[in-house]
Amino acid sequence: MKNFIAASTSTIYNGAYLDYLSEALTELFSETDEILFIPYARPGGISHDEYTQKASEAFKKINKKVVGIHTFKNPETAIKNAKGIFTGGGNTFVLVTALYKNQIMQSLREVIFNGTPYLGTSAGSNICGVTMCTTNDMPIVYPPSFKTLGVLPFNINPHYLDPDPSSKHMGETRETRIKEFHTQNTIPVVGLREGSWLRVKGSSIVLKGELKARVFKKDKDPEEIDTETSLSQLTL
Repeated sequence: MKNFIAASTSTIYNGAYLDYLSEALTELFSETDEILFIPYARPGGISHDEYTQKASEAFKKINKKVVGIHTFKNPETAIKNAKGIFTGGGNTFVLVTALYKNQIMQSLREVIFNGTPYLGTSAGSNICGVTMCTTNDMPIVYPPSFKTLGVLPFNINPHYLDPDPSSKHMGETRETRIKEFHTQNTIPVVGLREGSWLRVKGSSIVLKGELKARVFKKDKDPEEIDTETSLSQLTL
C-alpha cells in the first residue's frame, strides 16, 4: 500500500529546512529510525555529501538517522532494503538523469507501491507524477526519458505561483505554461502552492496544508480545491 508525502517545497516562511512538515514526517516515518536520502537533485549544485548533511540535521530533530544513497556501492540494493526514503528538491533534470543512470527509477517505483514510506519535496515530488514535464527547472542535463515514477496518476507543478496583476514581468505565468503543456498532453496537473503537500495512503490522495491547490485538465478551466480535498479520482 502506497504511503508517501509529495510536498511542494522543503522550506516555507523563512523557516528551517523541513520544519513545517515535522509532525507529518514523524507520522510517516514512525516505524523506522533510518531514512535513505537521495541527494541527486543537488540544489544550487551542492555536493551529495553537503546535501545529505543538510537533510541529516533536519531529521535529527525527530530522532531519525539519514544515510545518503551515494555512499552505497549498489544503489538498487539500498533502495530495496530501505525502511524509509526521502528525495530532496533541486533540479529535476539532474535528479531524473541520475535515477536512470543508476538504474533505480523502476526499483524506487516498486518499493513505493509496496509501502515503503517516501517523502518527496519539489523535484522529489515532481518525480511522483506520470512525467517530469511540468517541472519549473532548466534542462541543464538531458535525461534518457521524461517518464517518472507514476505513483500519482497526474503531474505536479511544485512552487505554483498565481499570476500577479500588478507585476511588470512580461514572461509566461505558471498557468500559461501548464496550459501549453495541455496543448500536447492530456495528463492532469496539480499546482501545489508553497506549504502544501499531498498525503497518499493506498488509493487515497488528500491535499494537506493551509492553502488551496489549482487543478488543471486539458480543455477545461482550472479549478481551485480546498485543503483536505481528495484527489483520488483525478486521473487521465
